[in-house]
Amino acid sequence: MKMTVLQVLAFLIAVQSTLIPFSASATQAESSTDITEPFGPPEQELMVEVEGGKVYVRQNGLSHSDAIPVIFVHGGPGGTHNGFAAMLGLANERRVIMYDQLDSGKSDQPNAPANWRVERFVESLDKIRLALNIERWHVVGHSWGSALALEYAAKYPQHTVSTVLGGTFISTPHWIMDANLLVTAAPKTIRESLKQCESESPPAEDICENAYSVLYSPYYQPKPATEAAKAYYKNVGGNGFNPLIYNQMWGPSEFSSTGVLKHYDATHLLTEIDGSRTLFMIGQYDSARIDTVQDYIKLTPGAELAVVPGGAHGFYSDRPIITQAILKDWLARKDSGF
Repeated sequence: MKMTVLQVLAFLIAVQSTLIPFSASATQAESSTDITEPFGPPEQELMVEVEGGKVYVRQNGLSHSDAIPVIFVHGGPGGTHNGFAAMLGLANERRVIMYDQLDSGKSDQPNAPANWRVERFVESLDKIRLALNIERWHVVGHSWGSALALEYAAKYPQHTVSTVLGGTFISTPHWIMDANLLVTAAPKTIRESLKQCESESPPAEDICENAYSVLYSPYYQPKPATEAAKAYYKNVGGNGFNPLIYNQMWGPSEFSSTGVLKHYDATHLLTEIDGSRTLFMIGQYDSARIDTVQDYIKLTPGAELAVVPGGAHGFYSDRPIITQAILKDWLARKDSGF
C-alpha cells in the first residue's frame, strides 16, 4: 500500500475563510487555453487547516468551472499525491484536486497518534470539499486511499458523483490473505529475499525492489521513470513518504499488519454504496488480486471493473496513458449519469 519499494501507493478541512495561500499569491493559470501536461505545475496551491495541522492542496483545471471536479486520494498511510501527477491531463476537461494527507508530503507532520483514525481522514476529506466550495465531485482512491473513498461514498452519497477504488484495499484480512498467496507462489529465492527485506537488517534496496517486482509477476517489468516524473519528484518539495505513520497504522511491510489497521474491514460498506457509480480498478499484476476484487464486485451490484494492461499496483506510474484514458471515459460517463 505504500509508494516506495512496493511502487504502491483526509485531508483537508474548514470553510472558505480557512484557506491559507501556499505562497504570497496562489499560483493561477495565465490563460484558460493553457494545456495541462502530466507532471505540470499547479494552477493553485493552498495550505488548509485540518484537525491536527495544515495540509497541502494543489489544483488544476480551474477554468472548467461547469465540469464536475475530481479529487485523488493517495495511498499509504504516509504516501503522497506525487504518484497521481501523471493524471494531470484530466485537468484539460475538469478541475483536478490532489493533496498530501496530514503527516506526509508537503503537509504538516505532527506525527500524533491521536490523528491516525480512519474517521478523521474521512471527515477531513469532506471538509476539503466545503473549503473548496464544491457541491459534488468524483472521488478517486488508490490502495489505502480506496478505503477512504469507500468510507466517504457510504457516508456522503449526496456529494459523491462516482467512486474509483483503485489498487483496491478495503480489508486488511483480505489483503494479508492475498499477500500470503503471492509470496507462497513466488520462487524460493524471491521468498528468501522478501524475508530478508522485511527483517531488521534488510539488504540493498535494489535487491528488495527486484524481489517485489518479481512477486507481482515473472512477466512484469516496471518502465523507467520519465524525465518529467523524475523532475517532479525531485522538485516537488516536502518530506515525502512518512514511514512512521505507515508503520504505526499498517505495519513493517506490505505482508504484515500490526498497526491500527490490523483488523480493519470495510467490505460491509460495499452494500451501502451505489454500484452503478463505482469502478474497481487494478493492474494486471496488482497485489490487489483480481479474484478478491471480483468478490467485492459481487457485493456491489452494477459496479464495473477495469484492469490496466501491464500494470502492477502502481499502475498510475506503470501505465499512465491507458490509466488516464480509463479514468477519462469513466468520469465523462458518470458526469452524464451513464
